[in-house]
Amino acid sequence: MLPYWFTAMTMKSVGVAAMEMVKEVKHQFATIPGLLEGLPGHGPPDHARCIKISTDASLREMIAPGFLVILSPILAGTFFGTHAVSGLLVGSLTSGVQLAISQSNTGGAWDNAKKYVEKGCVSIEDKDGKLIVQGKGSAIHKAAVIGDTVGDPLKDTSGPALNILMKLMAIISLVFGDFFKGINNGRGLLNVPQN
Repeated sequence: MLPYWFTAMTMKSVGVAAMEMVKEVKHQFATIPGLLEGLPGHGPPDHARCIKISTDASLREMIAPGFLVILSPILAGTFFGTHAVSGLLVGSLTSGVQLAISQSNTGGAWDNAKKYVEKGCVSIEDKDGKLIVQGKGSAIHKAAVIGDTVGDPLKDTSGPALNILMKLMAIISLVFGDFFKGINNGRGLLNVPQN
């Protein structure tokens, strides 16, 4: 369950950060004369402001997913014992590997589908049997752009970040292993029987 929750959090974070950037770009277009038209000699865009927004948003939005990754094994081991944290790791690793591979491949496929449509490689047959190329501006292209909008965060953010989730959970569990074993002989605060 944790890899799916983590993925949802990272995907939402990308959306929040992107919206902050969109607001800033719209603000700059509205306040810097000639920027939207690209006229020479007019005020340059404020790149530093955009970089600051991107950096701040990326750090701020990863706080909650970071806490999820760090606290999950600590809480499982502390309250339920060593068997529970082992089960948490096994479940997270098996579903995390599958999810990471799936997300990276899916995101890449959707990105390439948009490029394929934009090159004019997709055509459909009309009522008369004539082939019509479906390039930029077509309904197929609009659908491919939506797929790419979802696919980019999958392949660039959530898929690779799951690798960090799996490694960090395992390392935290190893570091706190003796602590977990010391709580009711590995049974946790709730004294869960270990068979």
